Amino acid sequence: MTNRHSISLVITFVVAGTLFSCQSTPSSSEAGMAKFTTDDTFKTAHEIPEELDFEGRGEMVGFPTPDGKEGHAYVLHPSAPSNKHLLVIHEWWGLNDHIKQEAERLFDSLGVHVWALDLYDGQVAADRETAGSLMQSRVQERLESIIRGALDQCGPSARIATTGWCFGGGWSLRASILAGDRSTGCVIYYGMPVENARELAPLKAEVLGLFASQDKWINAEVVRKFAALCQATGKTFTYHFYEADHAFANPSSPRFDEASAQDANHQSLTFLRNKLQ
Repeated sequence: MTNRHSISLVITFVVAGTLFSCQSTPSSSEAGMAKFTTDDTFKTAHEIPEELDFEGRGEMVGFPTPDGKEGHAYVLHPSAPSNKHLLVIHEWWGLNDHIKQEAERLFDSLGVHVWALDLYDGQVAADRETAGSLMQSRVQERLESIIRGALDQCGPSARIATTGWCFGGGWSLRASILAGDRSTGCVIYYGMPVENARELAPLKAEVLGLFASQDKWINAEVVRKFAALCQATGKTFTYHFYEADHAFANPSSPRFDEASAQDANHQSLTFLRNKLQ
């Protein structure tokens, strides 16, 4: 085992071809991170975010969703025309200033359209109980409708990548599945992946996973099963384990591991730049 700030394991699967052609939709969050919301240790692993003195450069925008409602996102647009888009998906707290700040960091680094989606329909949690309740109460159809509405805003010729943390990590994968042929790359920070071949089959993008060896929930067994699923279904999945804990890339968490977070963010940006060229 390497020292605490190093990558402890790097495994890559690259398998050509796709074994399935059915067009299914992603699973409910009930089968993902929401099942952990009754676990007190999971709750306490998420420290309440600090308030930020944040004055954003982006804007909150609304857009129609296929269920007849309206979705919202914090959006930053490049000055020059571009068909390249990044969907950013928040963790269980909701679309707070920390996620908006991350969206701006990604925008400054990549120079593409950035959409930080609000999957909680305007609700932001300030305590663990509310965060758990919000995550558990999300309905699959509504989450997918918000993502589909955002994908419609990107346009039919868009090149789309996705990224997210924890709850948002799992939905980063599901958003890439929903994006179909437009999806170019997906980043998952310690999020729950889909668990069967039918759900994964429509995925076209390569996936980068960034995980923590001390994570009690999105652990090595979960990741190995997803890696095997990717291998079986002809998907490309590269993943890295850091000697850190869940939420290690969150600067507002005492579990923040600066060296691991910096390396993970570097891996993520390199991957996204390559996929959005």
